[in-house]
Amino acid sequence: MVSGSGETLSFNPNDPIVRHMLKVRAQHAEQQQKDYSHVFRPKSILDLIRLSCIILGVELTYAAETSFVSPVLLQMGVEHQHMTMVWSLAPVLGFFLAPLLGSISDRCRWTLGRRRPMIIALCVGIFIGLLFIPYGKDIGIFLGDSEDMLIIANSSNVNETTTIPSPEVTGTANSHMFAIVLVVIGTILIDFDVNTAQTPCRAYILDVSIPADHAKVLSSFTVMAGLGGTLGYALGGINWETTSIGSFFGGNMQTVFAIVTVWFLIFSFITLTSFREVPLPLMEKDELLRPLTAAAIKKELQKKSNGIAAIETMVLDQEPNKDALESQVALASEDFTIAGSIPNLTEKPVENGIIEEDEDEEKVISLREYMTSVVKMPKAMWILCLTNVLCWMADFCYCLYFTDFVGETVFHGSPTAPPNSEQAILYEEGVRFGCWGLAIYALSCSVYSSFIEKLIKWLNTRVVYTGGILVFSIGMAVLALWPTKISVLVFSAAAGSIYATMFTMPYILVAQYHSHGCFKVKDGQNVEMKKPRGLGTDIAIISSMAFVAQLIISLGIGSVISLLQSTAAVLYTATTLGIAAALCSLKYYLLFSFSDLS
Repeated sequence: MVSGSGETLSFNPNDPIVRHMLKVRAQHAEQQQKDYSHVFRPKSILDLIRLSCIILGVELTYAAETSFVSPVLLQMGVEHQHMTMVWSLAPVLGFFLAPLLGSISDRCRWTLGRRRPMIIALCVGIFIGLLFIPYGKDIGIFLGDSEDMLIIANSSNVNETTTIPSPEVTGTANSHMFAIVLVVIGTILIDFDVNTAQTPCRAYILDVSIPADHAKVLSSFTVMAGLGGTLGYALGGINWETTSIGSFFGGNMQTVFAIVTVWFLIFSFITLTSFREVPLPLMEKDELLRPLTAAAIKKELQKKSNGIAAIETMVLDQEPNKDALESQVALASEDFTIAGSIPNLTEKPVENGIIEEDEDEEKVISLREYMTSVVKMPKAMWILCLTNVLCWMADFCYCLYFTDFVGETVFHGSPTAPPNSEQAILYEEGVRFGCWGLAIYALSCSVYSSFIEKLIKWLNTRVVYTGGILVFSIGMAVLALWPTKISVLVFSAAAGSIYATMFTMPYILVAQYHSHGCFKVKDGQNVEMKKPRGLGTDIAIISSMAFVAQLIISLGIGSVISLLQSTAAVLYTATTLGIAAALCSLKYYLLFSFSDLS
């Protein structure tokens, strides 16, 4: 990257300055009451897996929720048109609360660190939701609900967008009021906490990693997320009632949620106990415990330059011999550091007896200032948010309504056909086939994510960001025009590109912004931020775009399907939104060239 003063700065750990700064910080962190040296060291593959395990558990939970919530509510007598309201509650809450929680995590002063207390709180909410959804019926009966409950045939093979109540429904919403309330609460808890937890989880892995590893850790994060989705959909596709495990837990849904709950707790524990965070009070007191930033490197270069200049002056005054001068200056160039042997040369400058304050010194930022930063974002952040919300809308069109498209358009079935009729059987077969397509979608996300870091190096971020979106858009267009079994499998793999892209690229950019201390490049030089911003807050803002997208799609896609009289409308909509997102990303790059920060 290019600094404002024209000096070339780098986060490459092989750079002598960066290597020494990391070494000094690691040694200093190791000498604290608790060892924090890992924060300033590169992460191994095993470290990346440990950091990302939690998102695997989170995505497992999300897959189970989207597969079983609607069937549970429908069998309790909730009408299909009311399902939209259930799925809209969490996005509304998340849009307003996610940035606030991200801001709070930036300011948390607990000894556990800034991010892990928030992650633990959200994990508790997910755990409660995992209990309420499968066992809401039993708890409701204990509280006074009727025991007359509908068992939907083959509910293990359907998701929230395709299951309809059977004609044999004998229960009503009024007779299962407690159960409905508990399941809705569980749904809101999981839907809200799963999406909100991604913000502190991403901030956590960035906080405990050096800047050179940010792309790598975020790519690993997305790989694990894709694996979690793959396993989750695969669990939902198995008929557990024919197994001894299913008999033990009392049903298909209960078995899936039991397995997911155990895995979620294990994976969360692995991540939360992986690397210790540096508490905020320690970072405020000790500069060497703060993350390595462009400002710190710039300061080090300035100190190094001042030290060498001072040595030159001293040698000229004391030793006129040219060889002696060159040897001492060379020695200073090699060994002079922030913990150098001439500390007096690096003290803050004194003007008229007053020590000038370091312009790079971190300041304590109020919560009000953080919330103001949510509204008054840099233009680059606004465009990045718009790109992300369009990507999420396109992805939701695919993943939330894909099985219905396969069941109706590819297999020519009908969700409203009489039970056991030919069209009903075809529809159920299509839904099962569509679930495998979703599993391929999640798996392709993992595979693509594992190559994103290399693609960025081989090509550039513009091609990777925009190209990943366009691959999805083209795949959806071809699938809508050529709805066959083969295309379902092939282009489900193409769909994984947009999920991997929006799960990785925006957060790499935001991390780079904060590492470099700027949101704008002008005339090849970084324009430093005028007002401080929190990393957790900005990650939360980007993540909250998923809530906006889910709300818009859940409220509007039904009208689009009715207008076109075909479930292929969801794929045409996804294609259109994907193209809009690609154009928006190009607009972003015209405003702000990421290559200037690489």
